[in-house]
Amino acid sequence: MRMVAKEVLFKILGYMHKKQIHDLIEKVLKDLGISQMPSFSVSYPPEAKFGDYTTNAALIAAKILKKAPMEIGEKIVSSIKYQVSSMGKKGIIRKIEVAPPGFINFTLKPEVIQKNLANILKQKDKYGSSKAGKGKVVVIDYSQPNIAKRMHVGHLRSTIIGQAIYDIYKLEGYKIKGVNHIGDWGTHFGKLIYAYKNFIDKKALKENFIQEMNRLYVDFNARAKEDEKLNDYAREETKKFQEGGKENVKIWKYFVRESMKEFDRIYKIIGVKIDYTLGESFYQPMLKGVISEALEKGIAIHSQGAVIIPLDKYNLPPFMIRKTDGATLYGTTDLAAVKYRVNKWKADKIIYVVANEQAGHFQQLFKAGELMGYIKGGIAEHVKFGMVLGADGKKFSTREGKVILLEDLLGEAIGRARKIVEEKNPKLSNREKEKIAKAVGIGAIKYNDLSQNRLTDITFNWDRMLDFRGNSAPYLQYAYARIKSILRKSKASKGFKLDSKLLKNEKELAVLRQLAIFDEIIERAGQERMPNIIADYIYKLANSFNAFYENVPVLGAEKDVRFARLGLISGVAIVIKNGLKLLGIETLERM
Repeated sequence: MRMVAKEVLFKILGYMHKKQIHDLIEKVLKDLGISQMPSFSVSYPPEAKFGDYTTNAALIAAKILKKAPMEIGEKIVSSIKYQVSSMGKKGIIRKIEVAPPGFINFTLKPEVIQKNLANILKQKDKYGSSKAGKGKVVVIDYSQPNIAKRMHVGHLRSTIIGQAIYDIYKLEGYKIKGVNHIGDWGTHFGKLIYAYKNFIDKKALKENFIQEMNRLYVDFNARAKEDEKLNDYAREETKKFQEGGKENVKIWKYFVRESMKEFDRIYKIIGVKIDYTLGESFYQPMLKGVISEALEKGIAIHSQGAVIIPLDKYNLPPFMIRKTDGATLYGTTDLAAVKYRVNKWKADKIIYVVANEQAGHFQQLFKAGELMGYIKGGIAEHVKFGMVLGADGKKFSTREGKVILLEDLLGEAIGRARKIVEEKNPKLSNREKEKIAKAVGIGAIKYNDLSQNRLTDITFNWDRMLDFRGNSAPYLQYAYARIKSILRKSKASKGFKLDSKLLKNEKELAVLRQLAIFDEIIERAGQERMPNIIADYIYKLANSFNAFYENVPVLGAEKDVRFARLGLISGVAIVIKNGLKLLGIETLERM
């Protein structure tokens, strides 16, 4: 059997990481005669007794080599053990063994994870960061509200999932462009402009712009049912606006300006700030060029007066980029946006955080973009998510069936959290109560969403979301505040001498193991665009801390051990804070 490359071995023994383990096993499998590398996993065992990492590589390889998994596992282990023994004291693997029916388990030497604690305490809020994305540009398109319409609960998921993915990629060193592709173009503006000119309530408009605009739109449609000529008038207003008529453009700009004020107010409440607001209107000057280019390249064809990009050979419906009346569509704008993002920003990846219902549209868009030569396969990705449901499992709405406004939802969360704060800590000042209520309420909403697989529908259950004892943001925020309270009581906040080798009992090592994999968790969450991976990790870390603290004395321990344990819980606090920050959730020093 050939020797594993020395530089690879030094890398894995110098810094144990799932990817390095995976690479090492691949090299061993090649030595076994497997040329076409199978897909195998390297993961965390369900219980500490199985070590720090486990792989199913032997089980997969055994099928290819037509041999027993345990036999293949032993060969893999034998090869790696030989390399480890040659490293002497430099090796960090304490044990590698095969467990039936063929899993290979890796156990690190305790000092490996003990030493990592000093790294956490040194890096603090930078712990978990990396340079994995250095030099690469990722564009993330998220939130996407419509001008002159109020943000509702349907905008929640795109906004907070998009922001979480943004923050994860940023921590990994990518250059991020967050884009709010607002709906600020289209025929409905003709209706709004006509209604604004004829039915506006100026007093109501001054008091609440967005509410009056919603009333106008509803009022126009109700009137149009009685008088169909109104739709003709609206089309005329749309034409004037889109052809650059000064009065209508001025009114439209007013709609956009006031709507953005409203959106920014909501974003401020939930802690979201998006880099660029480039709506459909931004790309309008580019659309004729995109259509002409598609026709000239033979990608698009004329069909019954319209212009389409045929996609039948890819089992997709045709992608229309110009209607029979000459008007463009959302798809035309999206195609222009793809071209802009690649040419202007040199995007290596474009991520669209949009609901499941738009899956078909994005399949067409991405294929059209590839045919046009704007993007290569895999550069653009639709990050889908499910619906928001009430506790009854039905679409989340009011009793009247109307959609719930996002502002009302946030207010409800803060109000419910305020009542809990009043009950738990009535002696706090009103200012402190408000601060805690906002952090807990908004955190509860975000965590309820981000702790669940984004592909599934999520449910709103207020009691569960605000439970300080369950898998919730308040539980994690309280764990952080509890640690901060212990550190204040210890009077060791200005620093203490850390001897991490003293952290060697089962509960301490369990916490250290959790802390050591934070960077791997971030990497996986970014690769899969799944913020719930981070949420699940923080919850497990908090549980490990609680199990440790309830069974192991900290402040009552003798001096050197006390300092070591204070260092351990300081590390937990840092990682909980860093993890929750990636989910957009605020931590509190006191609760």
